[in-house]
Amino acid sequence: MALGSSEKRVCFDFEVDFSNGGGIQGQGFRLDIEGDDIADVALADYLVRDMRLLMVGAVRILNKRIVSEPHKREAAAPVPAAR
Repeated sequence: MALGSSEKRVCFDFEVDFSNGGGIQGQGFRLDIEGDDIADVALADYLVRDMRLLMVGAVRILNKRIVSEPHKREAAAPVPAAR
């Protein structure tokens, strides 16, 4: 992937609840995205897939912002733009 000013990353906080109890949180987490935005539902799916989480009960996306900066890796699978 060629580097350019059009590359976007999403920076966000998240909370994940597991269906079997417990959970995890992240602050200032960043993921590469295609396009200029990503819906919270799509971002939650992307996060779960990227982190290979199992038994996820709920995902909350907080403080989401899109930043222009070079992608850090090749995407494993395309992520849909905002719905």
